[in-house]
Amino acid sequence: MTAPLTPWQSGFSMLEPFRKEMEEMLQRFFGETTTPTRAVQAWTPRVDVEETEKEILVKADLPGVDPKNIEISIENGLLTVRGEKKEEKEDKQKNYHRIERFTGSFQRTIALPSSADPEKVTATSTHGVVTITIPKKAEAQPKRIVVTPK
Repeated sequence: MTAPLTPWQSGFSMLEPFRKEMEEMLQRFFGETTTPTRAVQAWTPRVDVEETEKEILVKADLPGVDPKNIEISIENGLLTVRGEKKEEKEDKQKNYHRIERFTGSFQRTIALPSSADPEKVTATSTHGVVTITIPKKAEAQPKRIVVTPK
């Protein structure tokens, strides 16, 4: 007795649903770049976090964002930077081929060490880079002990 023939399927065909799901996820993340009229999307600014002996510095790239539209808060050891980049008025007469600059709401949350002092935070904005300075608590800063000869 022989078994009936079935079509051969490669191992890759089993991955097709996964491939489609990944493609849809990337589409949602990066958006349609081929159509000039796309919906306002959420985006996440890039940040650098640096720690020195006395402070923690967070630098966020927020080009084109008005500092009035940025909100910075610290709660339960989490630094949150949120805001909105307003969409520029689009000229319907122009023939856009590609629109890649993000507009819309953004939020970035960063866990801070327990040594951070949330009461003395300052923030400045220069050329689209917001620098947040979070001093360390005095008891968390290193203490130098001088050894004196006898």
